[in-house]
Amino acid sequence: MKFPRPPVLAHVGTGVLVALCAMLVPAAMVAPPAQAAPITVPAPPAPPENLALTGTATASSVEPALPGNTAGKAIDGDTGTRWSSTYVDANWLQVELAQPSPIDHVKLTWPNAAARAYTLETSMDGANWTVAKTVNSSDGPGRVDEEQLGIASARFVRMAGQKRWSSYGYSISELEIYATPAPVRPESLNLVPAPAAVATTDAGTFRLTPDSRIVARGAAVAAAKYFAAKARQSTGFALPVHPGKARANDIQITVAPGSSEDKPESYTLQAGAAGLAIAANTASGALDGVQTLRQLFPQWIESTTPVATLWTVPGVVISDYPRYGYRGIQVDVARSFFTVAEIKEQIDHAAAVKLNQLHLHLTDDQGWRIAMDQPAVNPSGIKYTDLANISGETAMTYNDAGALMGTELGHTGFYTKADYQEIVRYAGENGMTVVPEIDMPGHTNAALHAIPQLNSAGSAPTPASGSLTPPSNGAPNVGYSTLDADNPATYEFSRQVLAQLAAMTPGPFLHMGGDESHVTPHAQYVKLVDTIAGQVAGLGKRAIGWNEYAAGDLPPNSVVQYWNGDRQQVANRVLANNAQVILSPAERTYIPQKQDASETAGGTWACGGPCTLRSHYEWNPGTYLPGIGDERVLGVETVQWSEWMRGLDQVESYQYPRTLATAEVGWSLQQNRDYDDFAKRAGQLGGRMELQGISYFHSSGVAWASAAAAPVVVPPAPTGLPGESPVDLGLGNGAGVSDGLAVLHKLPADSWIYVTTHGPGGPKPFAWTEGGWVRTDGNGDAPLARLAGNGARGFTVTVQDPSGRLAGFATFGGNCGRGTVPAQSAGPRKQLD
Repeated sequence: MKFPRPPVLAHVGTGVLVALCAMLVPAAMVAPPAQAAPITVPAPPAPPENLALTGTATASSVEPALPGNTAGKAIDGDTGTRWSSTYVDANWLQVELAQPSPIDHVKLTWPNAAARAYTLETSMDGANWTVAKTVNSSDGPGRVDEEQLGIASARFVRMAGQKRWSSYGYSISELEIYATPAPVRPESLNLVPAPAAVATTDAGTFRLTPDSRIVARGAAVAAAKYFAAKARQSTGFALPVHPGKARANDIQITVAPGSSEDKPESYTLQAGAAGLAIAANTASGALDGVQTLRQLFPQWIESTTPVATLWTVPGVVISDYPRYGYRGIQVDVARSFFTVAEIKEQIDHAAAVKLNQLHLHLTDDQGWRIAMDQPAVNPSGIKYTDLANISGETAMTYNDAGALMGTELGHTGFYTKADYQEIVRYAGENGMTVVPEIDMPGHTNAALHAIPQLNSAGSAPTPASGSLTPPSNGAPNVGYSTLDADNPATYEFSRQVLAQLAAMTPGPFLHMGGDESHVTPHAQYVKLVDTIAGQVAGLGKRAIGWNEYAAGDLPPNSVVQYWNGDRQQVANRVLANNAQVILSPAERTYIPQKQDASETAGGTWACGGPCTLRSHYEWNPGTYLPGIGDERVLGVETVQWSEWMRGLDQVESYQYPRTLATAEVGWSLQQNRDYDDFAKRAGQLGGRMELQGISYFHSSGVAWASAAAAPVVVPPAPTGLPGESPVDLGLGNGAGVSDGLAVLHKLPADSWIYVTTHGPGGPKPFAWTEGGWVRTDGNGDAPLARLAGNGARGFTVTVQDPSGRLAGFATFGGNCGRGTVPAQSAGPRKQLD
C-alpha cells in the first residue's frame, strides 16, 4: 500500500554527551519537500483459498429441532451459522470439492456441541474412504481444531464422528479445507485494532525526552492537546503544544488534504530515530493516529502518575483507515443509572480502541434518565418534568419470583440537560459522537408511569382502578408495554421529547428503539414507527431503530440496527427501505452473555452457551445478513444491558476484552484479521488495561500481560560500595541521548530499579517519580537525567534492585567535561555521604 509521505523528520546535527553532563546540541529539523514521494508499506501475506466455499456439503443428519441447521451452513463462510446433527455418535459431515485437490490442512470450528473423538477421511469418489487422521480432544465446545493432513489429492473430505462431547449432537459452524499451508505471519506489533498496513523499519527508535514538544497547528491542535494531556500524567514531561518547526524528539501532527489515504479517518504514522510524525486528511484521522501512538509507547503511558522509563517507539510506518465509519458502544443507563463520571470513564476506554459512537439507552420500562423542559406550547398539558422527577427515581429491582436482579438494586438518577451536554462535549473531545435513544413504542412503562396523558385505550399496561398511571416496574420482563397509536398525545409527546433531545445532540443520529413491542398490534406498530421515524427525519436527524422497526416504511437515510431475528426477513426489509445497517447480533456483541462457563452471572441464550472472545471476533459484518454487503453496513456496535449489572467494575469485566474484538471487527480489514494473532496482541494489552483501571476478564487461551506495579518500599540507601561496580553501567564513553538525558545500561530487563544519587547533601532519590523507582526497558536500559548542582563537587549514582541488592554504581566528579567517568577501578570500600 502506498500513501503520501508526511513531513519527514531528519537529523542535520547531533549532540555528544561528554562524561554525562557535557553540553548537547539539539538536532534540527528539515522542512518537508513540496511534493513527497510515496512510501510503500509491505502488504501482509495473502491467506490460502478455502476450497470448501466452492464445494457442496452433505451430512448424515440434521437436528430435528433445528431443521435450518443444514450441512451447507458449515461451508457458507459465516461462523454465525452452523450444521447440527441428531443426538447419536455415528454422524458425519462431508464436502465434495469442485475438483480434486491436494489437502494440506483442515480447520473445524465447533461452536456449542463438539466431538470428543472423530476421524478425518478423504476420498476420490465419495464411496471409498481413507482415514487421514484420528482426532481426540480434551477441549469442549467453543474450540477450533486445525488439523494437518498432507493428502496428495482428494475430491471429498469427511468428518466422521466417533464420540460426542455430551448428550447433544455435533455442531460445526465452519469446515474449512486448504490445499496449501497458511503463510507465516510476520511478528505483529501489539496494536488493537490492527492497522490497514503496518511495517517495522530499520529507521531506529524514536525517543520522547523531557524537552520534547508536540508540534501542531490548525486542525491538528486538538489531537496534539489530547495526546499531551494523556502523556504529561505518565511521563512527567511538560510536552507543550507548539506551532513551530519540529526538532528531533518532537512529535509532529499534521492535518492537511492529501496527507493520507483518500478514505474517512485515514492517517499515516512514521517513527524512527529522526523523529515521529502523524499526518491525516482530517482532525478525526489525526486523533485515530494518536490512539495508535499510545499503544506504540510502553504500557506505562496509561499511568495517571509519572513513571520513569524510556519513552520509546520502534521504527515503524503505518497507513491506516477504518473499514466502517460507525463503531459503537451502547451503555444501558435506563435500567441502572451511570453517573457522568462513569460515562466519561467508559468513553476513555472505548475511544482508546477507536470506537467512535456512544449509544446511550436513555429510557426503558424501568427508568427515564434525561430531563425535559416544559415547552411554551403544550396542547395536552403534559408535565414533561415529571419524566425525570418521577421515573428518574425508578430502576431494576426484583424479578417476578422475588429474586434480586443483580448484586444490588438498580441505581436511580437522571441527567440534567447540562449533564447531557457535558457528556456530548467530553465524547467529542475523545472523538466520539453521542447517539441518544428514546425507546418507543414499547419499553415505555417509565413514560406511562410518569405521564397520565399517555395512558389511553390502546396503551399498556392499564392503570389500576382509581389510578391515572400504571405502577413502576423494576422486573426484567419485556414486551408488556406500549404507547397508543390512536392517542394524539402520543405523537405530541414523541415530537416534543425528540425535538428537545435533537437540540442538545450535534451528531446526526436519533435512536427511536422499536424493539420487543409484543403487545402492540402490527398495524398500530407500523403506524407508530412510521410517524415517529418521520418526526426524527423532520428534525434533520437520521433515524435508527432496532431491526423490528424495519417493518415500517422508513424515511430516507434510515438505519436498521440488527440484534436478533430472521436474517433473511430483516435483509429484505432493509433493501425495501433502502436503508443502512448497524450490526449488533446478540451472539457476537451482547455483553451480558456469559463469556466463560465459570461465570455465575450472565445469559447463555444468544450462543447456546458462553459467548466467548473468539465468538465476538470471528464473524464478517459484510456477509452476516444475506445480500447486505459492506456498502450497506454502516458499522458495528457492542451492546451492554443493565438488567443485573451494577457499577463499572461489573460492566467492564463483561465488556473487556470482548469490546476489543468488536473494535477490531469494526476497524480492521477482513483480510487482516486472524483470531490467534488478535489474541496475542490483546493479551499484551493486559497490563495497559490494568493501568487504565479496566477490570477486564481474563479470557482462557490468552496469555495476559501484567502491569507489574512499581515497588512501594524504598530500600535503605547503601552506606558503602565495593571497589568495583557489579556491572559497567555504560556511561564512560559519552553514552546518552539528547538534552541532558543519559541512559544506564546492562541492568535487568523489564524490571524496577531504585536509583539514588549521593553527593554533598546526602543521598537523594533520583527519578521523575516520587521515590526514585525507574523501569528498565527490554534491553536493560534505564533513563538518567543529571541533577542540577551535583556536578560541582561530584556525586555517585547507585542502582538497587527491589530487594535492596546493589546492582551497580557510577561515580562522577567535579566539573562538566573534566574526566567525570564511572569509578570502575578496584580499591578499598568507599564510604558514601
